[in-house]
Formats: sequence, C-alpha cells, structure tokens
Amino acid sequence: MSVFERYLTVWVFLCIVAGVLLGQAAPAAFQAIGSLEIAQVNLPVGVLIWLMIIPMLVKVDFGALSQVRRHWRGIGVTLFVNWAVKPFSMAFLGWLFIRQVFAPWLPAAQLDSYIAGLILLAAAPCTAMVFVWSRLSGGDPLFTLSQVALNDTIMVFAFAPVVGLLLGLSSITVPWATLLTSVVLYIVIPVILAQLWRRMLLRRGQATFDVALARAGSLSIAALLLTLVLLFAFQGEAIIGQPQVIAMLAVPILVQVLFNSGLAYWLNRRLGEQHNVACPSALIGASNFFELAVATAISLFGFESGAALATVVGVLIEVPVMLLVVRVVNRTRGWYACSAKASPREPAL
Repeated sequence: MSVFERYLTVWVFLCIVAGVLLGQAAPAAFQAIGSLEIAQVNLPVGVLIWLMIIPMLVKVDFGALSQVRRHWRGIGVTLFVNWAVKPFSMAFLGWLFIRQVFAPWLPAAQLDSYIAGLILLAAAPCTAMVFVWSRLSGGDPLFTLSQVALNDTIMVFAFAPVVGLLLGLSSITVPWATLLTSVVLYIVIPVILAQLWRRMLLRRGQATFDVALARAGSLSIAALLLTLVLLFAFQGEAIIGQPQVIAMLAVPILVQVLFNSGLAYWLNRRLGEQHNVACPSALIGASNFFELAVATAISLFGFESGAALATVVGVLIEVPVMLLVVRVVNRTRGWYACSAKASPREPAL
C-alpha cells in the first residue's frame, strides 16, 4: 500500500477544506461547472468518474471466474453479505439513525437524500481497493480476483434493481431513466473500455501492463480528489452551517462496515473456510465501490444533494475503518485457526 493510499483520508480531508474555501471564494465559477450537463449528467464530473473507475477495472480479470468453484464457501458468504445483507442493513441503519436518532439535528428537507446516498454506497461492492486490503491481510489472490470479477458481473445487472427497490421501500422517488443511464455510463461502458485496455496492455507484456497500471492508479486517485473538491465546493454552505452532519452520516456507515465484515468473517469460520479466504471475504463484504456511488448520487440527485454528501463521507472514513478491519483479522489468525482444526473443511469441488 503506497503512502498516498495509506493516508487517503488525510488527502480527502484536505480536499474538503479546499473545496469549501474555493466554493466560498468563487461561487460563480462552480455554478458554471455545475451547469455543464447533458441528460442530467454533469460532463466534467462524468470525465473525472471515468478517470477514477476505468483504471481500477483494468485490474479485474474476468477469466478468474473459472476459479469460483475452488472456494465456493467463501464466494457464497461474500455474495450473501454483499447482495442479501449489506444494502438492506444500510437501508435499516439509514432509517434508524437519519430518520430517528439524528433527525432533530439534520435538515428535514435532506433526510430522504441522505438515506438515498447511504443506499447507493452499500449497493456497490468494492472493486479496486479490495486488492490492497487482501494483500495486507495475506488473502488468497485468486479468491480475491475471482470474487471481484463475479461481483462486477453481478453489479451490471443487480445494482439498479437493488437501488430501485430500497429507494422505493424508503418512500423515495426512483428516477429510473437516470438510474439506468448511470448504470450504463458508470458500470457497463467502463467495464468494456477497461477490458479492451487490459487486453491491449497485456499484449505488450506484463512489465508494460504493470507500469501502465501504476500510472493509471495515480491518475485515478487524482481524479477522485478533484471530484471531491468540486463536491465540497457545492456543499460548502451546508457544511459551514451544520458541520455535525458529516459526523452523523459517518455513524451508520461505520456500523455497517463493522457489522458486515464481522458477519462475513464469522460465517467463513463457521463453514470451515481457510483464513486466507475469510480475510478478503470479510473485507469485500464490508467495503464499497464509492466511486460508483458518488457518480450515481450526482447523476440522480445533483452536486448539492445530501445523497452526494453521504457518499463522500463514505470515502472519508473507508480507509481508516478498513485498515482497522485488516488489523483485526490479522490479529485473530490464531483464534480462526483453532476453529478450522475443530471443523475441518470438506474437499473442494
């Protein structure tokens, strides 16, 4: 993990400060940027989102789907947590904290938007940073690769229905046309472009691929940080007026990450899966594809929405919380091994 990645939370915080200050200093310039839209898609942000997402998707080898049967228990646990637990638990936590516990201190007009942002965050399983978390926890690289490839494949078809269902259950109007447009723009097209780029680079050799990926990764993070500056330039008034909103939005996200990572880790242990599979399973089960969530929130609800702010809070706390999860799974290796001896695994298919 590079120094830049390790301290991503610091850079995000600095982007928050820079965005708020720039938004107050030059509001007309940012309003002009916000007006550059076609079919509710902001063009500058659309370009930045592609620069964020495509380099990350280049890492995904869909050929790894052939390895899915090798660790079917871990795969099954992660899919269960990612698609049957995490989005629904986040919808519940959003209702609990945003509509009930913190409602008196939050702007009433933004409550629905905050919950929508939390749902968008939870409905997109993490893609790129998982490889970092898996490496730090000694995870099986083939399992991690096959799980990410499978999640990305499912996300193409399941993201819009899951988001639409949960927004509907939360009594939030679902702009289906914009939601489906976001899926095409921020999932389908980037996946296709990334895989074409991946094949082109691999034809030139592994060394060329590794160098290009490292450079693209830096570009991806720079695009993320610039997007955050734009977001917080638009959110500046709300943040200055109610700075406690960020802390309140962080609570359900934090609870969700700890709950889902713990659930995935425990289920893998109960099923007798290996520790080097349980670790990335827990990390994939808990982390989010926040780039996609940010992009979709902007498309659906706009720069100045509570939904966009909620997804950005996810970026702010993801790195330190996931590093905490990595530390926990590494320190409990002995506890996990004792369980594995007591419940030997069945032969893999």
